[in-house]
Amino acid sequence: MVHTASGALRGDTEGGIGVWRGVPYAAQPVGQRRFLGPGPLAPWQGVRDAREHGPLPPQTKSFVGGGRDDPKVRDEACLTLTVWSPDTSAALPVMVWIPGGAFVYGAGQFQLYNGSRLAANGNVVVVNITYRIGVFGGFELSDLGEGFDDNLALRDQIAALAWVRDNIAAFGGDPAQVTVFGESAGATSVLALLASPAAEGLFHRAIAQSPALPLIADRELRAARAHEFLGRLGVGASEVKALPQRQLRRAAGMVQLKSAATTPTLAYGLTHGTELLPRHPVEAARTGELARMPLIIGTNSHEASMFAWTKPPMLPTTRPTVDAYFARVAPEAKERVLQAYPDYPRRRALIDLGSDVMFGAPAWAFADAYSVHAHTRMYRFDHFGLSLRMLGLGATHGSEIVHVQHSYASFIGRKLHPFGRRLQPPVGRRMQRAWLDFAHGEGVGEADWPVYETPRRRTRLITTARDVVAEDPDAVRRTAWDGVY
Repeated sequence: MVHTASGALRGDTEGGIGVWRGVPYAAQPVGQRRFLGPGPLAPWQGVRDAREHGPLPPQTKSFVGGGRDDPKVRDEACLTLTVWSPDTSAALPVMVWIPGGAFVYGAGQFQLYNGSRLAANGNVVVVNITYRIGVFGGFELSDLGEGFDDNLALRDQIAALAWVRDNIAAFGGDPAQVTVFGESAGATSVLALLASPAAEGLFHRAIAQSPALPLIADRELRAARAHEFLGRLGVGASEVKALPQRQLRRAAGMVQLKSAATTPTLAYGLTHGTELLPRHPVEAARTGELARMPLIIGTNSHEASMFAWTKPPMLPTTRPTVDAYFARVAPEAKERVLQAYPDYPRRRALIDLGSDVMFGAPAWAFADAYSVHAHTRMYRFDHFGLSLRMLGLGATHGSEIVHVQHSYASFIGRKLHPFGRRLQPPVGRRMQRAWLDFAHGEGVGEADWPVYETPRRRTRLITTARDVVAEDPDAVRRTAWDGVY
């Protein structure tokens, strides 16, 4: 049992680690709170049971959450988190995980993100947060007027971090040693939190695994999408809150399909040009108008290989989608960029190009700008096991997560590394240790992982057998994208 500012919580002990599930961190966004920022959490009397997960945010089924042990209940009342702690009497570093999923899928409750091994192996307190996604959190409606706040997903994350600041000591965590880490949309959120004045002081280190910065758009574009959404619903703004979930999700999904094919950004995501997020993170890094703290940032070497199966317009992996992408975004840069992929249009070149559109190019741009202000370490994850090799996917998007979390027992973990539960891959031991050392403020040694600085751009290549440091390993491709982001 622990005592928080809102009341007592009873959790479980599993494998020597305390775990509290379904912990609310804000008032639930239902009824008149729909489409508003998270409100203050009301206290409760007695002891609240925290042994079962809260509901997932409304979403369709996904491969990430497809295991038998993954929660199935979905509801808009989803603002909860999970805490793992090895010692409630200590003052341990805290690692707060922000899950990804393009602001359409995802939740902190999925077994792929189980933080128990991180807590046990690293002597840290781990917090997984769940925030609003889809039309209820990742779709910008603030231009519709009163009753619609901007950047709801980011507001939820900030509320969860404020909860950590105020309550984590009860679980054995030190609120002055908080590392925020996330993957994909979660990593995008990490960089947005660095650029948000409202998040100042809530965390002290940051890790961004495969951030997808094109998921952040300007307010004008988001406003146009909001009014198109309203037109598809055929109602006034004052009527939106009362509409059923299914109708709202269907209309937003139609806007998403159109946006993916006709604009540089998806309809779901974060919005800059607001008080909460004044500038795009890359621009904020270039001007120095963001928090300055130690950062790990990196991408995987075959990010787009999985997406090549579905061929989404926003992540071009075919000649028609490549042509359409450059026509929309940067027609003057097309010839120069394509010269950096000499095998184009062969499959590997298309995958490399798609990877750089969404992940590589914006990550290089951010690292170049941010490293001027704070210690930055960059990596490229190159490892892939037999399963990914047989599928022809390589080090695809998200494949590093099981190695950071050691979630080899999860549904995806079993698929990627069938023997991982009994024999953890060396790459996983190395990667998790590096993340934990970073959270403890110990670093990993300048020789093993030097600071990323221009012009050398030293990068840690995480391979199957060992990790090596290379100078500007993707120099040709990186240079080709200069000026696009």
